[in-house]
Amino acid sequence: MGKGKISKTRLKNIEPKKKDRRKIDKQTYENEMSKLQIELVNFQEWIKSQGLKVVVIFEGRDAAGKGGSIKRIAQSLNPRICRVVALGTPTEKEKTQWYFQRYIPHLPAAGEMILFDRSWYNRAGVEHVMGFCTQEEYEEFMRSCPEFERMLIRSGIILIKYWFSVSDEEQEQRFQSRIDDPTKFWKLSPMDIKSRDKWLEYSKAKDEMLKYTDTKQSPWYVVPADSKKRARLNCISHLLSIIPYQKMTYKKKVLTPRKIAEGYIRPPISDQTFVPEVY
Repeated sequence: MGKGKISKTRLKNIEPKKKDRRKIDKQTYENEMSKLQIELVNFQEWIKSQGLKVVVIFEGRDAAGKGGSIKRIAQSLNPRICRVVALGTPTEKEKTQWYFQRYIPHLPAAGEMILFDRSWYNRAGVEHVMGFCTQEEYEEFMRSCPEFERMLIRSGIILIKYWFSVSDEEQEQRFQSRIDDPTKFWKLSPMDIKSRDKWLEYSKAKDEMLKYTDTKQSPWYVVPADSKKRARLNCISHLLSIIPYQKMTYKKKVLTPRKIAEGYIRPPISDQTFVPEVY
């Protein structure tokens, strides 16, 4: 990782975490997750049948476990109904638009659920803390965001907001684990490294964000996320409890016998290019 590698000095100075006596073992976790994912399919079919428009926002500190929870929710669902939106850095054109404009095209139509992996709340967090927006733009966001969300709700959108809360110690350990893992090092972005020294600033930004945007019409739900497995289960369980749904009943499908293709001659297999059977 070269210059991007995090020094382990800070980690050594962190007091070891106390063992969580309520830690969920792998088998229990997988069993509970399997049950919840079956319910998510019922939940999806209810959203489709009732023409509901659902937006779920996932916010939190870097390495808080948002992505893992989103992945488990979407894993067994139809991507045409449940879509994940994770926007990158705004383009030069988007920077000149009304701030919320780039998010509007991704809002759901009837029968859809959209999972935002970070959202318009970037302005209240990283943009504000790292100086990517002006103080005037930040203050305008705080004033307009509650009104914007009330507009969405009045239009019929069900808006659900989750904040994944992770401790300083746990976040640091997760950052360290990403350094040497070839499947995870990409998760440690240059912005993550710069943000490590601004824990206090992010804490203040979060408190200010909740002060303005944790409204009765659109509350924030905080997910304790020091345990990834527990956070995923709790988040999905809560999501299923927010919208009353009923299990859809369908007539069992019957597969008829395949028809024999008479008179059809397949071209030679040698005419096709196959993937090498390395395994």
